[in-house]
Amino acid sequence: MESIGADGVSRCPWANSAPDYAEYHDTEWGVPLRGQDALYERLCLEAFQSGLSWITILRKREGFRNAFAGFVPEKVAEFGDDDVERLMADGSIVRNRAKILAAITNARAIAELDQPLDELLWSFAPTGKRPRPRTMADVPAITPESTAMAKALKKRGFAFVGPTTCYALMQATGMVDDHLVTCFRAS
Repeated sequence: MESIGADGVSRCPWANSAPDYAEYHDTEWGVPLRGQDALYERLCLEAFQSGLSWITILRKREGFRNAFAGFVPEKVAEFGDDDVERLMADGSIVRNRAKILAAITNARAIAELDQPLDELLWSFAPTGKRPRPRTMADVPAITPESTAMAKALKKRGFAFVGPTTCYALMQATGMVDDHLVTCFRAS
């Protein structure tokens, strides 16, 4: 299913619904991402997105970065009750206590890992050639790999990391490439 944006570019259909989406799709979504802080940020943002539209998170991204100390896990791991209350009052982010607590819990869990976060997360990336999706209906919400990732993260003390959130993380960080066959980003 081809979706041509106002700029004449064929993208995945969701990416043509708002300029913010087009920018994110064209420059970030599906691009391989490594590094603890960058992956921690994406893990947090995907958790905050749960039940909301991704555009909400994109538009609040700078607020999240400011509120969560640039998503440096060592800094967020030190957050206490006063920080939770500060975040609950911060209109520049999504104010959900369970998600805020999960971001802090996950920062602390990173400190306890016996391997680097990116090594752990990327170990669940599927290997081999996968058929490129033809339509959005061909794009799964969960996979065996995302289910395994969620289980492994929960076992290590992470929170708000279900199979759907993990699959969205895999898509966003290039562990999987779900650009449709008609998308200019399809390789």
